[in-house]
Amino acid sequence: MVIRITGTIQLDEGEFRERFTRSSGPGGQNVNKVATAVHLRFDIRNSRSLTEEVRERLIRLAGKRVTGEGVLIIEADRFRTQEQNRRDARERLIRWIRKAAEPLKHRRKTRPTVKSKERRLEEKHLRSETKRVRKPVLPSES
Repeated sequence: MVIRITGTIQLDEGEFRERFTRSSGPGGQNVNKVATAVHLRFDIRNSRSLTEEVRERLIRLAGKRVTGEGVLIIEADRFRTQEQNRRDARERLIRWIRKAAEPLKHRRKTRPTVKSKERRLEEKHLRSETKRVRKPVLPSES
Protein backbone atom coordinates (compact mmCIF):
# COMPACT_ATOMS: atom_id res chain seq x y z
CA MET A 1 0.00 0.00 0.00
CA VAL A 2 1.20 3.53 -0.78
CA ILE A 3 0.84 6.42 1.66
CA ARG A 4 0.55 9.87 0.11
CA ILE A 5 2.62 12.38 2.10
CA THR A 6 2.59 15.46 -0.17
CA GLY A 7 1.76 16.07 -3.83
CA THR A 8 5.19 14.79 -4.88
CA ILE A 9 6.11 12.37 -2.07
CA GLN A 10 4.55 8.92 -1.74
CA LEU A 11 5.78 6.40 0.78
CA ASP A 12 5.54 2.66 0.18
CA GLU A 13 4.70 0.64 3.31
CA GLY A 14 7.71 -1.56 2.58
CA GLU A 15 10.05 1.37 3.37
CA PHE A 16 9.39 1.23 7.11
CA ARG A 17 9.16 -1.57 9.64
CA GLU A 18 6.91 -1.83 12.67
CA ARG A 19 7.69 -3.93 15.72
CA PHE A 20 5.27 -4.41 18.58
CA THR A 21 6.31 -4.59 22.23
CA ARG A 22 4.56 -4.57 25.57
CA SER A 23 3.66 -1.08 26.65
CA SER A 24 4.27 0.45 30.05
CA GLY A 25 1.73 2.55 31.89
CA PRO A 26 -1.99 2.07 32.53
CA GLY A 27 -3.95 -0.81 31.06
CA GLY A 28 -4.42 -3.27 33.90
CA GLN A 29 -3.61 -6.90 33.14
CA ASN A 30 -3.76 -6.09 29.44
CA VAL A 31 -0.31 -4.47 29.79
CA ASN A 32 1.24 -7.79 30.77
CA LYS A 33 -0.36 -9.81 27.98
CA VAL A 34 -0.66 -7.76 24.80
CA ALA A 35 2.10 -6.10 22.76
CA THR A 36 0.47 -2.73 22.07
CA ALA A 37 3.45 -0.36 21.83
CA VAL A 38 4.82 0.27 18.34
CA HIS A 39 8.46 0.87 17.33
CA LEU A 40 8.41 2.24 13.79
CA ARG A 41 11.77 2.27 11.98
CA PHE A 42 12.21 4.28 8.78
CA ASP A 43 15.53 4.18 6.91
CA ILE A 44 15.89 7.80 5.80
CA ARG A 45 19.23 7.41 4.02
CA ASN A 46 18.06 4.53 1.79
CA SER A 47 14.53 5.76 1.10
CA ARG A 48 13.63 5.89 -2.58
CA SER A 49 10.70 8.25 -1.92
CA LEU A 50 12.66 11.22 -0.58
CA THR A 51 14.87 13.69 -2.39
CA GLU A 52 18.36 14.34 -1.03
CA GLU A 53 17.27 17.75 0.25
CA VAL A 54 14.30 16.31 2.17
CA ARG A 55 16.49 13.49 3.56
CA GLU A 56 19.03 15.93 5.00
CA ARG A 57 16.35 18.20 6.46
CA LEU A 58 14.50 15.21 8.00
CA ILE A 59 17.69 13.95 9.64
CA ARG A 60 18.33 17.43 11.03
CA LEU A 61 14.73 17.86 12.25
CA ALA A 62 14.46 14.44 13.90
CA GLY A 63 17.74 14.93 15.79
CA LYS A 64 18.35 12.27 18.42
CA ARG A 65 15.54 10.08 17.07
CA VAL A 66 17.80 9.17 14.13
CA THR A 67 20.49 6.52 14.59
CA GLY A 68 24.04 6.85 13.22
CA GLU A 69 22.97 4.77 10.21
CA GLY A 70 20.20 7.24 9.35
CA VAL A 71 17.25 5.24 10.68
CA LEU A 72 14.41 7.25 12.25
CA ILE A 73 12.87 5.47 15.24
CA ILE A 74 9.40 6.47 16.40
CA GLU A 75 8.01 4.90 19.58
CA ALA A 76 4.24 5.07 20.05
CA ASP A 77 2.63 3.82 23.26
CA ARG A 78 0.14 6.53 24.17
CA PHE A 79 -2.91 4.36 23.56
CA ARG A 80 -4.10 1.02 24.91
CA THR A 81 -4.64 -0.64 21.54
CA GLN A 82 -2.08 -1.73 19.01
CA GLU A 83 -4.05 -0.24 16.11
CA GLN A 84 -4.27 3.23 17.69
CA ASN A 85 -0.54 3.21 18.47
CA ARG A 86 0.22 2.03 14.94
CA ARG A 87 -1.87 4.88 13.48
CA ASP A 88 -0.19 7.36 15.86
CA ALA A 89 3.32 6.26 14.80
CA ARG A 90 2.46 6.51 11.10
CA GLU A 91 0.87 9.94 11.53
CA ARG A 92 3.99 11.17 13.34
CA LEU A 93 6.19 9.85 10.52
CA ILE A 94 4.01 11.63 7.96
CA ARG A 95 4.17 14.90 9.97
CA TRP A 96 7.99 14.68 10.16
CA ILE A 97 8.29 14.13 6.41
CA ARG A 98 5.82 16.92 5.58
CA LYS A 99 7.75 19.31 7.82
CA ALA A 100 11.03 18.35 6.12
CA ALA A 101 9.46 18.78 2.67
CA GLU A 102 8.37 22.37 3.35
CA PRO A 103 10.55 24.83 1.44
CA LEU A 104 12.83 26.90 3.65
CA LYS A 105 11.84 30.52 4.11
CA HIS A 106 14.76 32.73 3.25
CA ARG A 107 15.39 35.52 5.70
CA ARG A 108 15.52 38.96 4.23
CA LYS A 109 18.06 41.20 5.89
CA THR A 110 16.56 44.25 7.56
CA ARG A 111 18.03 47.20 9.35
CA PRO A 112 16.80 48.87 12.52
CA THR A 113 14.83 52.06 11.91
CA VAL A 114 16.16 55.43 12.96
CA LYS A 115 13.39 55.71 15.55
CA SER A 116 14.22 52.31 17.08
CA LYS A 117 17.89 53.33 17.36
CA GLU A 118 16.85 56.56 19.12
CA ARG A 119 14.60 54.61 21.52
CA ARG A 120 17.42 52.20 22.35
CA LEU A 121 19.86 55.03 23.08
CA GLU A 122 17.28 56.89 25.18
CA GLU A 123 16.62 53.74 27.25
CA LYS A 124 20.38 53.26 27.75
CA HIS A 125 20.70 56.88 28.87
CA LEU A 126 17.82 56.54 31.36
CA ARG A 127 19.26 53.30 32.75
CA SER A 128 22.71 54.83 33.21
CA GLU A 129 21.17 57.87 34.90
CA THR A 130 19.31 55.58 37.34
CA LYS A 131 22.54 53.75 38.18
CA ARG A 132 24.49 57.01 38.55
CA VAL A 133 21.95 58.34 41.07
CA ARG A 134 22.26 55.14 43.15
CA LYS A 135 26.04 55.47 43.58
CA PRO A 136 27.19 56.52 47.03
CA VAL A 137 28.35 60.12 47.34
CA LEU A 138 32.04 60.40 48.23
CA PRO A 139 32.99 63.00 50.87
CA SER A 140 34.80 65.93 49.33
CA GLU A 141 38.22 67.02 50.61
CA SER A 142 38.00 70.74 51.43
